[in-house]
Amino acid sequence: MTDGVRGDGRKADELRPIKIEVGVLERADGSAYLEVGGNKILAGVYGPRESYIRRLLEPNTGVIRCRYNMAPFSVGDRKRPGPDRRSSEISKITADALRPALMLENYPRSMVDISIEIIEAEGGTRCAGITAASVALADAGIPMKDIVVGCAAGKVDGEIVLDLSEDEDKEGEADLPVAIMPRTGEITLLQSDGNLTEEEFAKALDLAIEGCMQVSEVQKEALKAKYTADMG
Repeated sequence: MTDGVRGDGRKADELRPIKIEVGVLERADGSAYLEVGGNKILAGVYGPRESYIRRLLEPNTGVIRCRYNMAPFSVGDRKRPGPDRRSSEISKITADALRPALMLENYPRSMVDISIEIIEAEGGTRCAGITAASVALADAGIPMKDIVVGCAAGKVDGEIVLDLSEDEDKEGEADLPVAIMPRTGEITLLQSDGNLTEEEFAKALDLAIEGCMQVSEVQKEALKAKYTADMG
């Protein structure tokens, strides 16, 4: 950072430009497309539908499965197709972050499948994927207590900053991805990678939550635009 300005021209507490579109996939029950910085992400939701995998059935509630996948062309060094350890981990984390918001008890013995496809990656894809998937779930009409939103803060050149770009993620000292339910402030995802003092951690957490609240407004506007268009 030079004179409080980051490499891409942003201030420490500034988000990258963000855009969300709702209902972009005809064959999904709900879908969303999200751009944040250089990230381009598609999320599709299928269900609730009767589970065909007996071992996954829960008699009193529905089950969610999440698949996070980075397309081979999404990064500079071509990625091998198919799931790897990182994408499997993020798939599980995403499902865990979304589950508290979903009223799955309304759908016993059913399954909701969430598919997140990273078309282009530029830092912060797990938070962006959670944000897109939550909008797709709302679009699918699945009853939710709230729309989950994700955002990260971190430490770059000794400074706490919001919404790390890919370069900042690689070269920075710490990264703190967070997901919340904005109405209650309940945290559904909190991870920390790197070294932060107690004071820096508290500052980064506050900044990430503030970022989540800003992104939440974009989610709401995108859903409003979709349903206003549908009614028109």
